[in-house]
Amino acid sequence: MQRTRQDAVEGLLPDERAQRILERLRTQGRVLASELAVELNTSEHTVRRHLRDLADAGHCKRVYGGALLTSPADQPAATRMRESVERKASLAELAVSIVRPGQVILLDAGTTNVAIAAALPDNANLTVVTSSPQACVQLMDRPGFDVMLIGGRVGRQVGGSMGATALLQVQQLKADLCFLGACALDPVEGIAAFDAEDAELKRAMIKASGLVAIAMTSEKLMTSAPFIVAPATEIDYLIVEADLSADRLAGLQRVCDTVLVAAS
Repeated sequence: MQRTRQDAVEGLLPDERAQRILERLRTQGRVLASELAVELNTSEHTVRRHLRDLADAGHCKRVYGGALLTSPADQPAATRMRESVERKASLAELAVSIVRPGQVILLDAGTTNVAIAAALPDNANLTVVTSSPQACVQLMDRPGFDVMLIGGRVGRQVGGSMGATALLQVQQLKADLCFLGACALDPVEGIAAFDAEDAELKRAMIKASGLVAIAMTSEKLMTSAPFIVAPATEIDYLIVEADLSADRLAGLQRVCDTVLVAAS
């Protein structure tokens, strides 16, 4: 006799149940214990125990009522520079469309932001202030840019300047537009980073800027990182990829002023 779907769920071993939860996290980003308990025909207590174990293993972060997938961006900048190069270039091409001549641009560290620096057109008549040495290299010999590199200790993980010196310099700025780097973004949890000093610098960049934009690959959306930077409502422009599901896109559109979708 063929087993029904309910029979299959009831027959799950603990490890199989945990794997189902992890697969749901990877698909949806955020899960609720109450919904998983119904779907897996088990108790919320059992689901919460699985979520605790997954969090201890570094797969997710416990949040009220459930869990949020951990961002995969916790890798050294040199590693991330080699990943998803074409996807980041596509995001960058759309991101530079919001830039206007004569602006002061604050460009945070981050591999997608390095792609944005490369995508800015020559003779753009821009002042670009950046914490990223790699972004600086992309711009310093090109016409139409006045480039300023923020000083301080360069973090290998972040790929940019950080610490007290960088923070002081950013606090003395007033930019028209900031391209903020973000390790993770969730409509409820907000913008997050993996390093406390990096998060502090990002908060200063938001405060120093008239508009805030983030260009982000899909795998970092609906994920978490340990240090909260700011609510998602601080984002004026969010540039995302075309593969984002309708539900995720709608969730982001509810909290961000403008969501732009890059061509696939």
